[in-house]
Amino acid sequence: MKKSDFENAHRQLVRAHQAQRDNERSVECVACERCVDCTFCKASKGLARCHYCVETTGSVDCTHCHGSSALVGCTHCTACDRCSKSAYLEQCADCDDCRYCFGCVGLSNKEFYFLNERMERRQYFELTAKLRRELGTRRLAGSATGN
Repeated sequence: MKKSDFENAHRQLVRAHQAQRDNERSVECVACERCVDCTFCKASKGLARCHYCVETTGSVDCTHCHGSSALVGCTHCTACDRCSKSAYLEQCADCDDCRYCFGCVGLSNKEFYFLNERMERRQYFELTAKLRRELGTRRLAGSATGN
């Protein structure tokens, strides 16, 4: 096979995949596209083995995430990008194996951080609750009604 033949065939495959809108082996997903093996997701695209995710794209093995993209193995993350094996993150990016972080970037194996600074558990919850009120947001990913 020549280089040009390969490139043409590859471009055709990419276009065909991008045109696909079906959700394979997914259950009760609403307004989703190109999701595989997902359940109860809404308005999401390109998910695999995700459950109860809303407005999330390109993520794998996640649950209860909202408004996020490119997550792997995360749960209850909101407005996050490129995080992995993490839980209860909000507005974080590139975090790995973190819990309860807000506005953090590039952290690994951290818990109760706000803008990359360590906080006591109580202080973290007080500050983030106050900030959410001021921002006019609520913790959608962790709430029962946010699914």
